[in-house]
Amino acid sequence: MGIEDTVNKGKDLYEQNKDKIAEAVKSEQAEDISDKVLDGVADFAKKLAPGAADKIDEIRDSADKAVGNE
Repeated sequence: MGIEDTVNKGKDLYEQNKDKIAEAVKSEQAEDISDKVLDGVADFAKKLAPGAADKIDEIRDSADKAVGNE
């Protein structure tokens, strides 16, 4: 099985389960997990680039809107 076969199988699985995946991504549990991950990444990025805190918060908020239910 080559890489193309693996990619195609992944695409097929996604198509068969995209409604379930969308539901899971918009769940309360996904919101809680994503908030913790995004907060951790944002805090780390602020330590690396303290002058970019506002931009980091903006990016974090944009990402947060894409995952979870809030």
